[in-house]
Amino acid sequence: MEIKSLDYFASLVQEDDSIPLFEAALAIAQDVDPNLDLAATQAEVDMLAAKLQRRFPSDASSIQKLRLLNHFFYRELGFAGNVNDYYDPDNSYLHRVISTRRGIPISLAVLYMELAQQIGLNVKGISFPGHFLMKLTVQSGEIVLDPFNGASLSREELEERLEPYFEQQSYPGAIPLSYYLHAAHPREILVRMLRNLKTLFVEHLRWQRVLGVQQRLVILLPDEITERRDRGLAYANLECPQAALLDLEAYLAERPYAPDAEALRSKLPELREACKRMN
Repeated sequence: MEIKSLDYFASLVQEDDSIPLFEAALAIAQDVDPNLDLAATQAEVDMLAAKLQRRFPSDASSIQKLRLLNHFFYRELGFAGNVNDYYDPDNSYLHRVISTRRGIPISLAVLYMELAQQIGLNVKGISFPGHFLMKLTVQSGEIVLDPFNGASLSREELEERLEPYFEQQSYPGAIPLSYYLHAAHPREILVRMLRNLKTLFVEHLRWQRVLGVQQRLVILLPDEITERRDRGLAYANLECPQAALLDLEAYLAERPYAPDAEALRSKLPELREACKRMN
């Protein structure tokens, strides 16, 4: 089942121009629930969108639709940020978010954007530092939304949220705010979702879960050799020496002078010995 679910995920994210974000994000949950009925979950969301659509007058403006969607999503359905257990991995799995009505900004945003798309609102994700956001372009400009509660954010509030990151070299304050508000590509959103999970699972040494995440990151980012390195380390921790060797040797061949190269090379003899014992 795992191979089939990875093949399915790979087919969804193959073409940059046509990645179905909600479907691909939902498919990530097959790592924890291999029997998850993706079609049934999609149908549940489609029904919610159809219910909302019926409430609009035919000439509803984008602002009217946005207000109704916000009321429907946050008030009626009760979706909200999981402030009581923010670091629960379930917050990143869409079927669990739909069930519990709790999530983190990026998972709530993916679900919100799916509903928005179905009612004719082109809401986009923003890979904002620290807290994923959304935006809708209207005639008067851009409305930036916090997926935690649907609140629209002013320029001042956005700049305030950036201040902690301006102290870091990677977020220089000289760059205009607009730089941080570009629409995130579906691939970028999926990568961020998976890296959130990766951080949680590595921290708790849940290597089987790390491996599932890494398999998908390698599919999404085939040219990023560091993802293969991290998959190799997951394999090594799961005592799969042959697979670990393949990934770590590929990384060292491409990055022979990387800062971690020497430490990784020191692992290879032990992995090769383990391979011999298996054969």
